Amino acid sequence: MDAPRRGRYPLSLRRRPVAWERQRPTWRDAAPGIIAGALERAKARPSGNWYAMGASRQVGRDRPLGRTVAGTEVVLWRAADGRLRGGPGACPHLGAPLKDSPVRCGTLVCHWHGLALDGGPFAGWEPYPVYDDGVLVWVRLDHAGGEEPLDRPRVPERPDTAAAVAAVHTGVGRCEPDDVVANRLDPWHGAWFHPYSFVDLTVTNGPAGPSDAFTVDVSFKVAGRLVVPVRAEFTAPGPRTVVMRITEGEGAGSVVETHATPLGTDASGRPRTAVVEAVVAASDRPGFAVARAAAPLLRPLMRATAGRLWRDDMAYAERRWELRRAGRFPG
Repeated sequence: MDAPRRGRYPLSLRRRPVAWERQRPTWRDAAPGIIAGALERAKARPSGNWYAMGASRQVGRDRPLGRTVAGTEVVLWRAADGRLRGGPGACPHLGAPLKDSPVRCGTLVCHWHGLALDGGPFAGWEPYPVYDDGVLVWVRLDHAGGEEPLDRPRVPERPDTAAAVAAVHTGVGRCEPDDVVANRLDPWHGAWFHPYSFVDLTVTNGPAGPSDAFTVDVSFKVAGRLVVPVRAEFTAPGPRTVVMRITEGEGAGSVVETHATPLGTDASGRPRTAVVEAVVAASDRPGFAVARAAAPLLRPLMRATAGRLWRDDMAYAERRWELRRAGRFPG
């Protein structure tokens, strides 16, 4: 199949739309061994013990961001100069939840007894390595990851954020990171499971090449027969990350990064995993400048679109975990 070409206008009209039930079945192509092999290769790639915690925008000047990552309470906040600070989320005095404490002039002040943290070691509190890549914030937990630590996370290549629109969706499900990554390494399910968003999907190659990439031709559904056809590549650069990059067609270079962050277990002992998904959209069309100017309005729409997809995909991931736990998973 020829790669999608970018036309004069960003939208195209489907000339021969196929009903959902009449599209070509993909179950033979989506061989469990292919998905499992791609997952195992992804798990063998280093992460340097870095975990995506959320959007950079979530860490403001007056309130921290707190989350349990791999069973460890973590809190992030910004110093007076805007730099990221972070460490254990429990106050070393009596264990207060620091995520509920305010930040004053770059200092995190415990709301129980006023113990003040500027990000350096103090009163038994020791900082964790943290990183802000401009879209996402990360924490390094060497005791949880158990790998050779890296100085910074392996952030996938993205469009220049100054010329792009970025939005981050975060959701939580009862599964393990493997289940989230396996969902993303199954591109064949797109047009069947998400017909409201994807049509005319064909996996043209995968996994192949030095990047171990799945190549997919797909059209993003806009309304009725109006679509945006693209060619995209799915790669897994680390054990908890899958990246979809548009390589040809409208928005070439745009990326969707899916990061699976283990949180811990719930009261019933079931694993909980956060999906931190960054969408970084770019285009060289002159009209895209209008989209950048409207970014504050677009971001909620982008997050809502990602959230709708992940309501379905989290059900996939949770079902996969349930079957694995019961020893009934066919793959």
